[in-house]
Amino acid sequence: MGPLHGIRVLELPNLGPIQFAGMMLADLGAEVLRVDRASDVHAGEPFASTPHAVLDRGRRSTGIDLKHPDGVATLLRLVDSADVLVEGFRPGVAERLGIGPDVCRARNRRLVYGRMTGWGRSGPLAADPGHDLNYLALAGVLYHLGPAGGPPSAPINLLADFGGGGMVLVCGVLAALLERGTSGTGQVVDAAMVDGAALLMSVFWGLDAMGYWKPERGTNLLDGGAPFYNVYETADAQWVSVAAYEAKFYTELLAVLGLDDVDANAQMDEEQWPALKERLATIFGTKTRDEWVRIFSGREVCFAPVLSMREARSHPHNVARGVVTEIDGAPHPSPAPRFDRTPGAIAGPAVAPGAHTDAALADWGLEADEIAALREAGAVA
Repeated sequence: MGPLHGIRVLELPNLGPIQFAGMMLADLGAEVLRVDRASDVHAGEPFASTPHAVLDRGRRSTGIDLKHPDGVATLLRLVDSADVLVEGFRPGVAERLGIGPDVCRARNRRLVYGRMTGWGRSGPLAADPGHDLNYLALAGVLYHLGPAGGPPSAPINLLADFGGGGMVLVCGVLAALLERGTSGTGQVVDAAMVDGAALLMSVFWGLDAMGYWKPERGTNLLDGGAPFYNVYETADAQWVSVAAYEAKFYTELLAVLGLDDVDANAQMDEEQWPALKERLATIFGTKTRDEWVRIFSGREVCFAPVLSMREARSHPHNVARGVVTEIDGAPHPSPAPRFDRTPGAIAGPAVAPGAHTDAALADWGLEADEIAALREAGAVA
């Protein structure tokens, strides 16, 4: 049983970050019930799912039409026995549906109501559409990603959607649950991806304010400007990563590469970085990635091969730690972090919209005749 065993969560999954938050809470032991749109239940084959839909794992799903008055009433019945509700509607939508925090918390004062938006619930852009890339752009993150002399590089949507979005929301929900243990009262957790993305940049805001960060991409210590903190292509068109930041690791890197003529004490002389980077690129291009893995094995350099997701699944270190769990033949990243007494676990395979409507509603307190009537009325699916 995970550390959140006994906590009941309602997830209204209309955003990737909300799905990610629901997955994390389920991995940590919470009972998470997804409230999918009734229309999604009928979108394809009934209860069709795939074990590869990692974000959908570990919880049950009920299909409820929140535009139907009986559907709204059903959700509010579920709120009565919930500890947490998380939603990702645009500002004002939950209120218009009649399921906003004021209504929900008037019924259940212990409810932690988690909200996820892109721009935030206030400000001139609050009502505008957007995606991960836009939030990174406005938060001062995207500008600093990319090679020297090139345009900003679009990262996959880890930074705003999942790191600055879903994970920050989970952090807020957990903090609110902890505080509820003292006050006995829940509260609203307002998470915005633009806020979270800026928060992830904290150290760089500090470095910039102190004059230690240049605005030019790919010219700084940690953005690819330093030769000892970089990635290099190998002879077989693969890549390796070197992060020999500390002096002792840098000295070892020079020794492994046979660069006896390079002054280790001049590591932070930025004028020497471009030329040294070119030398390292030439050296790493003389051998394959696996050859470099063998050469660096046992040497304290801070080195690792750059692996694809498929390769990472079978790397001996990841296998030994159980970083990936297989469910129905599909790879799932294992729950994190790890606990010694109450370990988290993947509670089940990916959920399909509406797959558990009757059973879940019954477990949450509705009678069989009520469920039948709701189905007849089209309020649930």
